[in-house]
Amino acid sequence: MDSQTVSRHTATPDAPTAGTLKPNALGVVGILFFVLSAQAPLTGIAGAAPIAVALGNGPGVPAAYLVAGLVILLFSVGFVAMGRHVVDAGAFYTYIGKGLGRATGTGSAGLALFAYCTIQAAMYGLYGSIVSGLVASHTGLDLPWWVWTLATMAVVQALGAAGVEMGAKVLAVFVLAEFSILSVFALVTLVKGGGPEGLGLADSFSPAAALDGAPGVAVMFAVASMFGFEATAIYGEEAREPRKTVPRATYLAVVVVTGFFALVSWMLISSYGASKVTAAAGRALESGDGAGFVFAPIAADFGGWIGDVLPVLLATSLFAGILTFHNSANRYLFSLGRDRLLPRRLCGLNRRHAPWAAGCVQTVLAVLLVTPFALAGKDPVLTLFSWFSGVAVLAMMLLYLLTSVSVVAFFRRERLGAHPWNTLIAPALGALGIAGALWLILANFTTLIGGERTTALWLTLSVPVVMALGVVTARVRGRAVAAADG
Repeated sequence: MDSQTVSRHTATPDAPTAGTLKPNALGVVGILFFVLSAQAPLTGIAGAAPIAVALGNGPGVPAAYLVAGLVILLFSVGFVAMGRHVVDAGAFYTYIGKGLGRATGTGSAGLALFAYCTIQAAMYGLYGSIVSGLVASHTGLDLPWWVWTLATMAVVQALGAAGVEMGAKVLAVFVLAEFSILSVFALVTLVKGGGPEGLGLADSFSPAAALDGAPGVAVMFAVASMFGFEATAIYGEEAREPRKTVPRATYLAVVVVTGFFALVSWMLISSYGASKVTAAAGRALESGDGAGFVFAPIAADFGGWIGDVLPVLLATSLFAGILTFHNSANRYLFSLGRDRLLPRRLCGLNRRHAPWAAGCVQTVLAVLLVTPFALAGKDPVLTLFSWFSGVAVLAMMLLYLLTSVSVVAFFRRERLGAHPWNTLIAPALGALGIAGALWLILANFTTLIGGERTTALWLTLSVPVVMALGVVTARVRGRAVAAADG
């Protein structure tokens, strides 16, 4: 079945008869909030910046965000060009299938689901730890982290079933709060002329600063901070005028995210001083409070009260990311069910045209991924968060690379007459940049996950294994469907 064809499914008591996601539900701003929530701005800054500064290129970290943004921008040119011809909730899966074949596309769908479910599970680990600490410090109620995680899974499932507009409204509140505080801090610091050593423009953006230390580590964390970019295309079926809305949201998202991370990290470094920031980040990591490296200068500007607010915003930042990846994964499951690569029951929609059946399956997957860590008594930050976020970034970067190659293959074969820059030059340059980032991630994977070499090896191997299982499933399922139809 063609992925653009909307199939029918057996109605459930709670579902309408047409297997279509709700059209005209999202505009540019709504899609943008899904992307920004996937980035989890406060989480990205508080989690990645201290490590990138301490282990990477020190004050040159803002330049790494610009490099990562340029690579993603080049990738997005081909991504948008493909999106003008293919609109589907499967996004990468559909794009790769169109260019590199159905089996490869289905393998990539398995990889995308793996990436989304593991990054969501990673966020659940950090979220549960933060919420458990917050509740204990403010109320004295000391419950295990996994209690709050399981309770939040039920809330996420309910919001996902409530429809995409409800999810967008909830995310807008959370994202605006964290985005506003970080942006105001950056702008205030900029207007003041920076910290004790001034703005330090050359210290952060000159070629010498960008290449100092271990720039590969900084670029790796910068790329990891931009995870979730695909959300612009995933909601294409639910967007108003998708062939206009999705490209605008895509380019706007890349520019906003890149500018935001570069500016905030620059002002954060400036607030310490370029000559002192690397040592400050190192001390924060050694103390086990990496987020304190980010929170301290903000509290110094706004007062002590912000120290109580920022941990709460960090929790809501994670919640926003969790909800976004829940919606992304259930739309993948919905699309695979509609294409008959998974059971058709996954096409089930409720009265709000939300994929309730796929959402239930996604929530079950989240429980299955988190439960072993809870039963084993593992630290949710050092294991669940660190391991799964690393493997998710690795899987997603492989998807970016396959998509770029697929764009070139698709337009060369179909000869649709599009401009060479959009269909060949930019995607090829993007593929080279992504391949370089992928190499950096592999070379520094042990650092990325904060674990041991053996753990890193097993997590790395899981990515090609999942891809291979997806390809095999596609071939077996394809024969079964052909036999049933024939």
